[in-house]
Amino acid sequence: MAAPDPQLENLTAPDGPQPAGAAPRIVIVGGVATGMSAAARARRLDESAEILVLERGEHVSFAGCGLPYHVGGEIASADTLLVHTPATLAASLNLDVRTRHDVVGLDADARTVRVRTPDGERTIAYDALVLAPGARAVRPPLPGIDSPRVRTLRTVPDAVTLRSWVDGAARRAVVLGAGFIGLEAAEQLAAAGLEVAVVERTDHVLPPLEGELAALVTAELDRLGIAVHDGASATAIEPGDGSDVVVLDDGTRLDADLVVLSVGVRPDTAVFAAAGVATDDGAIVVDEHGRTNLPHVWAGGDAVVSTDAVTGVRRPVALAGPANRAGRQIADAILRPATARPIPAAVGTAIVRVGRLAAGMTGANRTALAAAGIAHHTLHLHPAQHAGWFPGATQVHLLLHFDDGGRILGAQAVGADGVDKRLDVLATAIRGGLGVEDLIDLDLAYAPPFGAAKDPVNLAGMAAANVLDGTLRPWHAADLDAVLASSLVLDVRTEAELATGHLPGILHVPHTELRARLDEVRAVAAGRPVAVLCQSGVRSNLAHRILRQAGFEASSLSGGMLTLRATLGRTAATRLVTPATAEVEAA
Repeated sequence: MAAPDPQLENLTAPDGPQPAGAAPRIVIVGGVATGMSAAARARRLDESAEILVLERGEHVSFAGCGLPYHVGGEIASADTLLVHTPATLAASLNLDVRTRHDVVGLDADARTVRVRTPDGERTIAYDALVLAPGARAVRPPLPGIDSPRVRTLRTVPDAVTLRSWVDGAARRAVVLGAGFIGLEAAEQLAAAGLEVAVVERTDHVLPPLEGELAALVTAELDRLGIAVHDGASATAIEPGDGSDVVVLDDGTRLDADLVVLSVGVRPDTAVFAAAGVATDDGAIVVDEHGRTNLPHVWAGGDAVVSTDAVTGVRRPVALAGPANRAGRQIADAILRPATARPIPAAVGTAIVRVGRLAAGMTGANRTALAAAGIAHHTLHLHPAQHAGWFPGATQVHLLLHFDDGGRILGAQAVGADGVDKRLDVLATAIRGGLGVEDLIDLDLAYAPPFGAAKDPVNLAGMAAANVLDGTLRPWHAADLDAVLASSLVLDVRTEAELATGHLPGILHVPHTELRARLDEVRAVAAGRPVAVLCQSGVRSNLAHRILRQAGFEASSLSGGMLTLRATLGRTAATRLVTPATAEVEAA
């Protein structure tokens, strides 16, 4: 064992002065991710340490990420979610785990915590204290929010209760909040046969996802029969005899036999802040090893302020992976301080399944980059997840943010297959400090059923490198109105593709005919820039290279019509011209 942390020397044991050389008493507040990870690592490092875990709930080690899947029945038994019990932890790790022990006070000078237990309050002393209280679900002050039909989804009892309602008479569900948990719950409730509505106050589901990719998720929710009310907020819940009514700010009234409340979380830190633990907007402030401002007190997980790896912004990161890893590193900081590695800045990699799709992200999104004042480029690609000629090929809708120096700032993807693989590679690239040109050189696994000789990640690197060296000049769907006002839009798709919908006022020249029709393009452009588009951005890039080398000021639509349609969302039907709309206009 390494030399003890100086902070743990000459401490006061529960019943008086600690004998020289005595093992430390480590008290951990909160189980599940950070708490249990810290406890398990501490035991592996020091067999003699006294380790107490105090958990206010019934379960100390459960798979919180699996809760929605029990609600819908995909995970049949709630017991499957229980990773460990106090008994199994005592047997395997010699941990003293005490459930229904709620820490209600901290005295940092005396090095004690006050605990409310089923048998009354008691005081427990510590040599090292780890705070892992997690976060509480936000409960907005809505009239009717205390209806018995309203439930959060944070604990095993929450999931068991919701499952009992699904198995009972519930037929209509309203999910308030379209984040990760909200969409997982909505998917599962719909799969169980309920009529489901999702309400999201921002302008699209999965708010961390860019809007043009979130539109694909909304389309999948529509396919699943889930009604999406985005850009709307609940103003009241009206309890009734047999069901409730959720009232939205646009006047919509949604009948509900159950309501899942998933509008966000807040660090559960009030007790510790009152005792002098420094917080920032409710989250505990820690250093790179998880130390708080109080001696002998560490903290980690959803309740602490983390540093964003891309923007440097300090904020809570409520993700299971970082929480688990933080627990391990806090235990190292307590018991092996000389060699303990710092807790890394959070990259923020996350993924969710919605029906047939997966949607995920890593690094910063557009909103975070703008808030941090970080200038960036964005590219959209729609490559197949494996060789296009091999059966089963589907598109990975991939988005990449990067700066002028080639630093990868963030990536997002939506698709039926292969999304997790690409995001994991890009998350690793961000963590390793690779630039976009390094993505070109990655030697990734390839066989026709699994990938392509030019993997989507390689292609993203190639396209980004082209932007940086000027080979590719993209234009973006978000700038559509400005482009229509200032440029000739050249559509290089086929006639059949054109018939599915096109922008008004375009010039149509299939890309295979462009070289022979340059004079026509020059005459119609009349000195204006030429903004080229195709279906996904591949052919328009070829066309834009032809035009640029012929002396035109040209650019290529990032992501093509696929991204344009997603960006336009519900307005695509009115913004795009089809044969049917053209006939109506002609009449």
